[in-house]
Amino acid sequence: MADPEFGTHALELWGGHECTVNRVQDRFTDQSVVSGHDARPGDLALFARLGIKALRYPLLWERISPDGEGIFDWRATDARLAELGASGVRPIAGLVHHGSGPHYTHLLDDRFAAKLSDFAGAVAARYPWIDDWTPVNEPLTTARFSALYGHWYPHARDERAFWQALLNQIDGIRLSMRAIRRINPAARLIQTEDLGRSWATVPLRHQAGFDNVRRWMSWDLLCGRVVPEHPMWDRLTGFGLGSRLAVIANDPCPPDLIGVNHYLTSDRFLDHRIRRYPAHAIGGNAEQRYADIEAVRVLDPAPPGLAGVLHEAWQRYGIPLAITEVHNGCSREEQMRWMGEAWRTAQKLRKEGVDIRAVTSWALLGSQGWNTLLTDRGHYEAGAFDTRSGTPQPTALASMLSDIDRPENQHPVAQGRGWWRRPIRLLYAPVPRTAPLTDTSPAPDWRANGDRPLMICGATGTLGQALARACAHRDIGHVLLDRSALDLTDGATIAAALDRHRPWAVINAAGWVRVDDAERDPQGCSAANLKGAVDLARHCDDREISTVSFSSDLVFDGAKQSPYLEGDPPAPLGVYGASKALADRLILELAGSHLVIRTAAFFSPLDAHNFAMQVATRLLAGERFAASDQHIVSPTFVPHLCDSVLDLLIDGASGLRHVAGGTALSWYDFAERIADRCGLPRGLLDRALAEDLGWVAERPRHAALATAHGTQMPSLDVALDQFRDHLLRASPREDVFTRVC
Repeated sequence: MADPEFGTHALELWGGHECTVNRVQDRFTDQSVVSGHDARPGDLALFARLGIKALRYPLLWERISPDGEGIFDWRATDARLAELGASGVRPIAGLVHHGSGPHYTHLLDDRFAAKLSDFAGAVAARYPWIDDWTPVNEPLTTARFSALYGHWYPHARDERAFWQALLNQIDGIRLSMRAIRRINPAARLIQTEDLGRSWATVPLRHQAGFDNVRRWMSWDLLCGRVVPEHPMWDRLTGFGLGSRLAVIANDPCPPDLIGVNHYLTSDRFLDHRIRRYPAHAIGGNAEQRYADIEAVRVLDPAPPGLAGVLHEAWQRYGIPLAITEVHNGCSREEQMRWMGEAWRTAQKLRKEGVDIRAVTSWALLGSQGWNTLLTDRGHYEAGAFDTRSGTPQPTALASMLSDIDRPENQHPVAQGRGWWRRPIRLLYAPVPRTAPLTDTSPAPDWRANGDRPLMICGATGTLGQALARACAHRDIGHVLLDRSALDLTDGATIAAALDRHRPWAVINAAGWVRVDDAERDPQGCSAANLKGAVDLARHCDDREISTVSFSSDLVFDGAKQSPYLEGDPPAPLGVYGASKALADRLILELAGSHLVIRTAAFFSPLDAHNFAMQVATRLLAGERFAASDQHIVSPTFVPHLCDSVLDLLIDGASGLRHVAGGTALSWYDFAERIADRCGLPRGLLDRALAEDLGWVAERPRHAALATAHGTQMPSLDVALDQFRDHLLRASPREDVFTRVC
């Protein structure tokens, strides 16, 4: 039975946006500013519409009191909490989130805890109606990154500093809750921490054992468990911290609810056989070098993961639990699968007697820079909303959250197996792990369940095959049809294929692709790219099936001299571009849900005929290669295009989108980039005029594409690195490439 102080018996959905304010050297980075939330009052209404009951919300020390002790700026917080109150969502107030406080303190400051408690008391006095508090988020993790590994301020790198930083945060929590409860005696402590488990080879069993004790220290300290019998007591007293441990143990502050933050990478495997792993995974302690690897990438069967650590936390403390961060920085369906698995895991454990109160969708607005641990801008990962356009756009994850308890209403791709449940999870030679049979039970096949597939037209083309590979990799049920199964020039075969397969969406990757031949056979080009494409979309309209069609940069004449956006009017120079431009307009005029993707200058290591492969092949053979330096394009890496298109489709996007590489350059400059990245001789490249290349159709001089919807693609450098790496793996002359790897 649920504790009445925590409300309903039903499992609750909570939320939170990435709100870290951390310091690197003298630079503070505020994730609420980076995401745009700081300047967008409407975000909280969007969150509330998801059906969340509580929101982990930042009332951060660095934001409210940046200038000095006792100096507060409540304006923004007053406005936001008023909005939150109007929405009916209760706040869980966070005071320090992976930070070290404002500039006038830090984690190794002897007065850190006292200063934080003064701030906490002021916040509670301002908002005495707030019942749920997390004064410090993940104190153990923050201490590791700030005082053991040196990533964040104060950039210490020794174990004593780590323990001091942890104890300062624990004291900050204890004293803060004391100050808060003087104002609101009913205030509850929701204490979060990242929780995983370590496995190891036999020579590293002691390191894994140490890690598996250390992971509990935030909660052990708050619960008063770190006494002389505790495994860490002697280690900390050896650093001269025994008196502090005694004070904490004699005046504990046990959490009212334990918040477990568990990621797919939280479980670790330590291996002394370092030659098995890449250099970035190699670390060590004072005595041994070893690889520290995501356990899910090497253990077979996979570790028990989220269910395992929740069981352990419940058995250790008997305190109610919440999953306080659920996030997967991956493709859209994988984000949904991880959220769905967390929700189902919580429901299952509740039936087994584990008191789990809530599951939290974290990073509602996505997160920026966590691949660099916030030491640089890094990559953006979308969440329930995608903020790359400047305005939060709901993703398929947002729809899933609104229907979290009704899996039958969720997107078909959400029912697939996450990558962590498929063989692709293993990146290294597998290491056996003893596990019960249930850990290795296969997931059901989507076909056996009668689920509706994604239909892809164009089995013989580069794009159709690439989309099918992407679907297979992402475990998206699909059918790939060639012309014998669906002929765009024959309405009867279109109808028959749709009625037979009953797809939830159709991607049209078929059509006429020979730009110069279109000038010689305009009727043939029009039959495939115009009539056939529009007929397919109309048949899908009749069956309420969403579609994706592909268009081209050749719908423009190049007169703009800057990248084209979706709102720019087409002005094609040739037959091919004209067929695409008219098809785009007619499809978008239909009543149904249709997404038209304009893209450009495909390149892929799996198609011998595209420009990049021709450059690499010719230069590798020592032959000269000519390219135009007068035609500007946006080279687009096909695997990245496929992933972006699938994400947009799953999110329910419609209308016209430009999805192309974000770098505008000439074909000649592109050839130079390919040569440089692959370590090939750029001296074999020649500049050429269009007439020297045998082009029949006129091409626009400046056909670069950009988008008003926020960039969807990784950079050209990332794409070329992946292109090169594939060539390195596949080439029989690997020696040519190894000098650049």
